[in-house]
Amino acid sequence: MTTMLSHERYCSEILDQTGLLCSALGEGTDVSVTVPTCPEWTLGHLLMHVGQAHRMATGLVRGRVMEFVPPSTAGQVVPVPGPGEPSADDLPGLTAWLAEGAEALVAVLREAGTDSPVWTFSEDQRSAFWARRMAHETLMHRADALGAVGVPFTADAELAADCVDEWLEILTFPAAVAFKPRLKELPGPGRTLHLHATDTPAELNAEWLIDLTGDGVAWRRAHEKAAVAVRGPMTDVLSVLFRRLPADTDRIEVLGDRELLDFWLERAVF
Repeated sequence: MTTMLSHERYCSEILDQTGLLCSALGEGTDVSVTVPTCPEWTLGHLLMHVGQAHRMATGLVRGRVMEFVPPSTAGQVVPVPGPGEPSADDLPGLTAWLAEGAEALVAVLREAGTDSPVWTFSEDQRSAFWARRMAHETLMHRADALGAVGVPFTADAELAADCVDEWLEILTFPAAVAFKPRLKELPGPGRTLHLHATDTPAELNAEWLIDLTGDGVAWRRAHEKAAVAVRGPMTDVLSVLFRRLPADTDRIEVLGDRELLDFWLERAVF
């Protein structure tokens, strides 16, 4: 796994994104509202999910776990509180619990460094995987939470570009295809997509070519023509890719085969 950001940057982003998420939810925020981008969840359920994800990663890295056993609640659509966890309607309890969990996760990741052996769902069985995964997990769920309370979402360009990289990498994992069989439908003749962030410095190289003409998902950072192109600010390209913004938003431009973009977005999802 090659990333453009350091292990320490990912650790800092876990704390920063958690802090930004919590600070956006002021006193009186209604945690019973539905999250538009996760309609099966309330805002309280979303916060519970993030806190549980942080704690799962903490346990894996701290225990150097090499064989993952799914928790008894795995597969449940709506998160439920575990022993000692706040309920989905307790905003002060949830935000304090989130901050505490993020701090514990980062302390464990910093102690572990990048190369401690630990189970992951990728071929990279190192603690570095979980630092990156939890930074991006927190970033995108911050987008969900802000959408639920009507606050605009913006993301640091470097972090957002790396989040795109990680997502495309995940779609190449054998475990991802096993978990989501519809990913097998993506390859086909002439199926190429281009993502182009229009508001980033040239040195960030925030352009991607997604090539589905082979046996699976292949991708590279590149400025190349494709059957369909998505152009716009980095935050908005990221948000469309993760289905946090609809593809027909006026904040991005779609050039070429719109049906191919919709085909991709319907299948490249977890």
